[in-house]
Amino acid sequence: MQTAHAFDSTPAGDLLTVSLELAKRNWKLALQCDKQPRPAVHCAREESPAAQIEATVSLIEAKKRKWQLAEPVRVVVLYEAGQDGFWIYRALEQRGYEVVVADPASIPVERQARRAKTDRLDALRLLSCLRGWLRGERDRLRAIRVPTPEAEALRHMARERGQLQKEIGQHRDRISKELCTVGRSDIEVDASFAQRLEQGQIKCHDGAPLPEPLLERMRRECERLALARAQFRQLETILSKQLPEPVAQGVAALQRLRGIGPVSAQRLMLELFWRNFNNRREVGSCVGLVPQPYDSGQSRVDQGISKQGNRRVRALLIEMAWLWLKHQPHSKLAHWYYDRIGTNVQPDRGKRLRRIAVVAVARRLVIALWRYLKDGVVPEGATLGIERGARSRAA
Repeated sequence: MQTAHAFDSTPAGDLLTVSLELAKRNWKLALQCDKQPRPAVHCAREESPAAQIEATVSLIEAKKRKWQLAEPVRVVVLYEAGQDGFWIYRALEQRGYEVVVADPASIPVERQARRAKTDRLDALRLLSCLRGWLRGERDRLRAIRVPTPEAEALRHMARERGQLQKEIGQHRDRISKELCTVGRSDIEVDASFAQRLEQGQIKCHDGAPLPEPLLERMRRECERLALARAQFRQLETILSKQLPEPVAQGVAALQRLRGIGPVSAQRLMLELFWRNFNNRREVGSCVGLVPQPYDSGQSRVDQGISKQGNRRVRALLIEMAWLWLKHQPHSKLAHWYYDRIGTNVQPDRGKRLRRIAVVAVARRLVIALWRYLKDGVVPEGATLGIERGARSRAA
């Protein structure tokens, strides 16, 4: 995976390392330099996030003066990724500090059944991991690639689109279940359902009108459904217009492959291919579709895939793999799948084998799409469809 920061084991000047253990109103800071054998731990207690940043900067600058660090001083700050996102990274980077955002699951901890855990101990552990990582011990933590503010904003819009789509399905499902309570499971909740409900066309199984409390509840549910549908349509229009030119070109290129639609192409570009990869191993490990073996002594167990990285991309790739097998049956990837599944498979084992094999198809597919976008290499045996613009003009 492409490194998040340049590595320099022999920096010019002094080195000051800082770790942040974040809380809502109490940030724990651990600071250490080469001249100090013992780290210093301080608290930054402020009400607003902006004041927390200023208090953190003040503590760092005060330590630089107290320890008489010679300029230029290299300040490296570490904190764990979480609900705070990347605004702390950008705020500290603007002040000239190097910032590392770590994957929390990559921080090693003790394996005792009971271990002491406090914010102070966590800050000291992060500081130790950071100093080891800077010395070249790459297994002490894994740094996260931080997207640009523009890429992060577009990614939020794509995720909101999926959330609205889920909410629309939930509203329709609730209305259908409410209709089942009066024996009308045969009614479809379509675009005209709210109008038919107001006109009194929706009745009980025996032709009686709906009870008034149930009718009021379904009216409110229809209002929420209409709002979600309107927001969904508005967001689709805004998202397609705000895509940067490189992203739009990648979306158009992916759509030329039969079996990949506009929604899948947009999500793949915004969630995964906004970053650069050096080789296929980085692509597979980034989406968590690589094997995770367990081999110790006489015990050898296949633990399945690692499931690291972006879970949304991983779920999308599994869905795209099934669609690829359906719409690209003559591709080399589809032949690879069917050669391993075969036709003489027992019914009780066939479903499990297909699910395992399609995960391998998803990993090979994302690597093939990366090569297609990077070098223009069309997946072997894949069929290119008509471009969306030409198809609409022909229609």
